[in-house]
Amino acid sequence: MSKNKFIAFGNVFDESVHRALFKLSSQGYFEEMASPISIGKESNVFTVTSHAGPRCVKIYRTSANFKKMYDYMKADPRYAGIKGTKLSVIYAWAKKEFRNLHRAKEKGVSAPLPYAVYKNVLIMEYFDAPLLLNKAPKKPKEFYERLISEIIKLFQAGLVHSDISEYNILNDKEKPILIDFSHALDLRYPNVQRLLMRDVHNVVVYFNKFGLGLDEKKEFERIWIHKK
Repeated sequence: MSKNKFIAFGNVFDESVHRALFKLSSQGYFEEMASPISIGKESNVFTVTSHAGPRCVKIYRTSANFKKMYDYMKADPRYAGIKGTKLSVIYAWAKKEFRNLHRAKEKGVSAPLPYAVYKNVLIMEYFDAPLLLNKAPKKPKEFYERLISEIIKLFQAGLVHSDISEYNILNDKEKPILIDFSHALDLRYPNVQRLLMRDVHNVVVYFNKFGLGLDEKKEFERIWIHKK
């Protein structure tokens, strides 16, 4: 794939990103950039075409707050020896999401399948589904129970999402798909209990808008009881 294909995105990505995209495209992970899904402070997400159908490319901004990323990772036992330099942290952040997704999928969590990561570029499965924020479930109680089941599976995989809300749950034909795993943490992380409680708080607040009457403490215990 010619680098000229990325000219339209030149005002967003630097030459290093162009080279990374070109390499991944040359390796067959995708063919063409298609359309933007989201543009954020930390990353930009696009759909791409491939021989196997649509995929998703997530590009972590090198202008992101890498110091915040570093502070987040250095307390995770998996990244205890990480260097605090800008690019090393951002590249590790991309690999962290790739690794977290693999770990989640091994336990059967409904989440995107990761295909490849190189530097600050991650290629993964694409779901043509809206965010829960934009499409409320038709049967909130059933959707919530399915969501809790996914969170428990993730917990059994040894991870806490730590950033879960209606902003990073897809409503895929009334089934939840968890996305955005860059913040997910190992259960050995300090204060992991507090971070899980924050996740529970976010989903309970959202679903109680539909009159479910959920109790945060009880819902937290439904998950925490699975800790080994």
